[in-house]
Amino acid sequence: MHLTLRQLQVFESTARLLSFRRAADELHLSQPAVSMQIKQLEDNVGLPLFEKLGKQIYLTEAGREIYHYSRSIGQMLAEASEVIDGLKGASHGRLTIAVASTANYFVPTLLGVFHERFPGVTVNLDATNRDSLLQQLKENVVDLVVMGQPPASAELEAGAFMENPLVIIAPPDHPLAAQRNIPFKRLEQEVFLTRERGSGTRSAIERVFEQHHVQLTTGMEIASNEAIKQSVQAGLGLGLLSRDTLDMELALDKLTILDVEDFPIVRYWYVMHRKGKRLSTVAQAFKQFLLEEAAGLLRPGTGG
Repeated sequence: MHLTLRQLQVFESTARLLSFRRAADELHLSQPAVSMQIKQLEDNVGLPLFEKLGKQIYLTEAGREIYHYSRSIGQMLAEASEVIDGLKGASHGRLTIAVASTANYFVPTLLGVFHERFPGVTVNLDATNRDSLLQQLKENVVDLVVMGQPPASAELEAGAFMENPLVIIAPPDHPLAAQRNIPFKRLEQEVFLTRERGSGTRSAIERVFEQHHVQLTTGMEIASNEAIKQSVQAGLGLGLLSRDTLDMELALDKLTILDVEDFPIVRYWYVMHRKGKRLSTVAQAFKQFLLEEAAGLLRPGTGG
């Protein structure tokens, strides 16, 4: 077979996304250009790599085999690039990180400080939910991930770098807003607006209600922190969010934090990667920056 790296790159994107259009968008190519590269690869392989059922495309058996090798080749090339960047030092190179959507409220601030020190570094940042972060870790397609509690079963190296307090929020005119040390049992009378299943805060609120043997009543399942804040402001229910997401709303008196017993729930932010992963000089520098300086930069007086 006479395969080209470009053909494999286009195929890997198309196979991962199962969409010619989305692959074209990701690679900044036209859809006909993607189709042409796939056709040339299929001609070289001598077997069809995709089959179409209705409007959806699926990998054939040959396609699944080529996808496995295209991913391996892509990862080896990325590692080679990281090694070369490492020889140049931390002042140059590429950093690919994925963060929990909640962490995206503060990570850009930290990246700004890091960029001032290493202006030659190019950063690729993806903010997404917990399930997607775990999938990216599993596939080893990012240098570092920033998220809440790491899963116990995964083969990961994780370091806590900052507290992540979870608080209950309400509109300022809520009947509980003026009360102090609200009994946890009282929350059974309230409706909560929650994140989608698979998110860290959704798991946290379900766990803490279960620990207190209190029934959690959910009114709406909402896929973003911003939408939860807007819905709480509108009086549709209470919310449980990271304190890190609330600076603007608290300053403008649009939301308030309820004083409930056993709150806030203090968790931590972690920076993590696959165990045994060979970090580039840039990735190692950013990991060390988070572990040693992030807390002090974002919450002066709390750094180590």
